[in-house]
Amino acid sequence: MKLRLLPVVLLVSVCLPAQAENLEHTQKLLSTKQCQNCDLTRAGLVFAQLSGSNLSQANLAGANLSQANLVGANLTGANLTGATLNGANLSGAKLTGANLSSADLRNAYLADTDLSGTRLDYALLQGAIGLSATTGNATDFYRWGVEAGSKKQYERAIENFNQTLARQPDFAPAQLARGMARLELGDQSGAIQDLEYASTLFTRQGDTAQAQSTQAVITVLKTPEKAPKDRGGNGLGPAILSTLGSLVKMFLLP
Repeated sequence: MKLRLLPVVLLVSVCLPAQAENLEHTQKLLSTKQCQNCDLTRAGLVFAQLSGSNLSQANLAGANLSQANLVGANLTGANLTGATLNGANLSGAKLTGANLSSADLRNAYLADTDLSGTRLDYALLQGAIGLSATTGNATDFYRWGVEAGSKKQYERAIENFNQTLARQPDFAPAQLARGMARLELGDQSGAIQDLEYASTLFTRQGDTAQAQSTQAVITVLKTPEKAPKDRGGNGLGPAILSTLGSLVKMFLLP
């Protein structure tokens, strides 16, 4: 398997009908926590305390549930297309058969959340806590890792590459990219370990050129050319920086 997955950001716009929030249904939810089949389209529910609420089959398309407390909530079959759930606590919530296409779940708490049969097409999952290895897809996490790497957010990049590899352990570019990010953070031994396995994966997948390039980096890392201290060098020297340059451009830059 030969992969060249440079980040092509897919911008997905969710087009919802222009309509006002149904305030009667919103008030019913907030006062009773019972709102099955309610129309909560575009409802403003930031920081709402909705633990244990029943929202089965409710229409929450485009609703803003940022930082909302939805612990143990029943959202079976709910329409959450394009909803904002950034930082929301969905621990133990039931989302069986719900539609979360293009929803923003960044930094959400998803421990013990039932996501069986849930649609997550184009959902944003960066930083979500408690994700199972079956939630989301490897390609998205790889793309998010690359984007973080391009912004020099290497720790976040590594988190996303970890998620990629949890879903697809033989994803060679992610293995390589994680090694590069670790190298940027000064973890040379961790970087070498990742790069060695990436080289093995490239070889298995018939990508001889990338296997050789990766192996060349490993060789230089193990016998680095020291940069002069009086120039403020990072100790890697021009040889390794030159060798790394092509791989950085290929896997970490947009």
